[in-house]
Amino acid sequence: MTPQFPEVLRARDAARLVGLSESTLAKLRLNGNGPAYCKLGRRVVYRRTDLADWLQSRITRDTSDADARFLKALTVAHPR
Repeated sequence: MTPQFPEVLRARDAARLVGLSESTLAKLRLNGNGPAYCKLGRRVVYRRTDLADWLQSRITRDTSDADARFLKALTVAHPR
């Protein structure tokens, strides 16, 4: 039986899918506030399921809260 691996996307394609620039996605990855990713040598890939989970976690009903969270996500390291 062959294991089933999830489809992965390159960073460029993942950024396009979630509606961000590749550099913004890289900044989120750097400070730990972006979607989960896999590092394969120098290559960064994202699983579609992780992108969907991350997008789900970003849902908000208050626009001021959403703006504040996004700006903070770009500048503040995520607690580990």
